[in-house]
Amino acid sequence: MKSRMSSEFIFQLFALLIAIIVVHALYVGVIRPNADAKIQQQAELQAAGEAFVAQRSLTVVIRDYEQETCFILLIWALSIMGYKGRRALHERAILERRLLDIAEGTSVLPQDAREYSRSLEALPAQDQDLLLPRTLLSALQRFATTGSIQAVSDTIKEQCDVESDRLESELSMVRYIAWAIPSIGFIGTVRGIGDALGQAYKAVEGDISGVTVSLGVAFNSTFVALVLSIIIMFCLHQLQLSQDRLVLDCQRYSDNRLLRHLVAK
Repeated sequence: MKSRMSSEFIFQLFALLIAIIVVHALYVGVIRPNADAKIQQQAELQAAGEAFVAQRSLTVVIRDYEQETCFILLIWALSIMGYKGRRALHERAILERRLLDIAEGTSVLPQDAREYSRSLEALPAQDQDLLLPRTLLSALQRFATTGSIQAVSDTIKEQCDVESDRLESELSMVRYIAWAIPSIGFIGTVRGIGDALGQAYKAVEGDISGVTVSLGVAFNSTFVALVLSIIIMFCLHQLQLSQDRLVLDCQRYSDNRLLRHLVAK
């Protein structure tokens, strides 16, 4: 378990570094040069007094530093959720396997529990760390010790509840990112409005270009942040749904493949 947590932390760290490098390179090489060229072109047309219709370009909307930070956090959050989703698929794949060779109509006594545990103990280490093998092995060990079916049922429920709580807590970073992205957007809004107010004297003199650019920063940052937060929350809810179904399916598997075969002394 500690090894898995360490590998997950390293993955998250590298995912953040890669997101920063890729997004920043894209902004420096493509997005900001194109956005600056469009803004300069519109400023020249406006200064020349020519009639033109200002078009809302994607590169202009996402050009500022707040939007860049939001995209970095978006990619990081999606990477974390992708990692956890891949593990959930691995957990679900083992549900298709027959981990306990208990024939239909067979009764399992407490003294038989050790024999059935051997097939679980023979699994590869990465499979033994999954929820279903851990739950079945704990249930068989409890049955061998207590001989109580109720104790086995409580063990299965406890294992699934603990796993559900663990999965829920491991998503705290993604929830923080989902909260941070709109907050960064509002920071951009405050910065843009502050810059616009600082150039109010130019608007009084008839030059409103600086004010409009600053207000564009204010509204664009909030717009992009809210759109990205919607994407993250959708993916987060889908991941949570998959994890909740996994825990319920593991509990159902344990009940159908083990609990109903047990016979107390």
